Amino acid sequence: MSSTRSSPTPTPAPPPGSAVLSQRSSGVLLHLTSLPGPHGSGDLGAAAYQFVDWLVSAGQSCWQILPLSPVGPGFSPYHSPSTFAGNPLLVDLEELQHCGWLTPEPSPDFAAGTCDFERVAPYRLQRLRQAWQGFVQVASEADRQALDFFRISQAHWLEGYALFMALQARHGQPWTQWPAALRQGDLAALAEAGQQCHDALAFYSFIQWRFMLQWARLHAYAQARGVALLGDAPIFVAHHSADVWQNPELFCLDAQGEPAWVAGVPPDHYSASGQRWGNPLYRWDVMAQDGFAWWRARVAHLMKQVNVLRLDHFRGFEAYWSIPAHEPTAEHGHWCPGPGLSMFEALADEARQQGYSEAWPLVAEDLGFITPAVTTLRQQLGMAGMRVMQFAFGDSAHNPYLPHNFEAHTVAYTGTHDNDTSVGWWQQLPEPQRARVRAYLGPQVDTEIHWALMQSLSQSVATLVVLPLQDVLGLDGAHRMNVPGQAEGCWRWRFDWPQLRADATLRLREMTRAHGRNLSMLA
Repeated sequence: MSSTRSSPTPTPAPPPGSAVLSQRSSGVLLHLTSLPGPHGSGDLGAAAYQFVDWLVSAGQSCWQILPLSPVGPGFSPYHSPSTFAGNPLLVDLEELQHCGWLTPEPSPDFAAGTCDFERVAPYRLQRLRQAWQGFVQVASEADRQALDFFRISQAHWLEGYALFMALQARHGQPWTQWPAALRQGDLAALAEAGQQCHDALAFYSFIQWRFMLQWARLHAYAQARGVALLGDAPIFVAHHSADVWQNPELFCLDAQGEPAWVAGVPPDHYSASGQRWGNPLYRWDVMAQDGFAWWRARVAHLMKQVNVLRLDHFRGFEAYWSIPAHEPTAEHGHWCPGPGLSMFEALADEARQQGYSEAWPLVAEDLGFITPAVTTLRQQLGMAGMRVMQFAFGDSAHNPYLPHNFEAHTVAYTGTHDNDTSVGWWQQLPEPQRARVRAYLGPQVDTEIHWALMQSLSQSVATLVVLPLQDVLGLDGAHRMNVPGQAEGCWRWRFDWPQLRADATLRLREMTRAHGRNLSMLA
């Protein structure tokens, strides 16, 4: 099958939300599934709009989210069956009821404060199927034409994704175990499968249509209120995905379609055996032959959804850790050169074709083992890097994660979705490091560690400060979003509205104002 190509359709000039990377600003990190709501997990419904309103009331200019793509094993948004599709679990069911396609019914009694995905996912998918049947029966001609237009306009990724999902449902196995003709992309076999799965293809397209419409409305609502959306693009993709199945020539696969080399990071002081992520590696030389068309299409697609995009594991674009697929750990890998400047020049060219005056507003996730070459590449590209304050107290006053060592073009965090909450981190911190924290932040850390960290970041020269909602709420480690390397039990945290206390909202607002970070107040 041929690689996905970029659409030449022009888009408007970049929205003013990109100002969060050029002016002092502040935002909150919260994934959509963590929102309250009646259907077991957060979605694109009323709570998302209410959260935008809360951000405005708290003086915030940015909402950072995790990847919007469908979830994979362990319900992780970083191991998706598609880098282009939206997560069906985020579709607002209430909107489908308002359209007249879904009959209202009481939701199951889902537990508060957590996403019980084992129950939530089947329930939501069942309701989506009911909505599809309702659409088939009663949709207006205008709605049918709108869906048809969506399928045509998004065909460059939607056709392959819908067929992949239909075949996965039919065969129940990884794509490398499908019949040879389907596995190898035989056009006649794919056409026959498409005819046999006609209704399933329409169903998966219907879900994506509603997701994209609902997301576009939320994006417009946030933008109209001065809130920029900061999205997330994982560097690697899942092997069992429409991306790899459609474009096997772009990945390091063996004759059976299995990964020959996989991604990860080498051993370090956090892990004696390193981290073996298992994602197939890119064939960067092949990607370069068509001007990185797959990457151009991917980033162009994501930049239609957000104002700013975080590139996960940025160091992999300079050099990446390649692990033989048969190795059970990351210990016996080796460094290989990434695409470097050439790929980002192609992305900048695509940005200009899409109506941007220069390159897209991107943030480099440059955490972990960062060499001078990685820093040089980021600086050549003019991209903001990241700093996480929980990493700041391990050695000396020269630690680059301490706020007094920040450079201005930085996005600074107390912690990310991969870290413990600030309160949880403090509770687990050894006493020698606690002493360093007290010396840096003052004695108030013993009662309000989260506010002490946030205050220090907000005062820094970092252009953008992003605070996990758990830290704004002062929650402990029981409310952590993810533990890297833990396959089960992550990504489940949810909050409820009573937790957004008026005193914390006012305190965040006043801190943001005092440090010149509220763009609307400065306008």
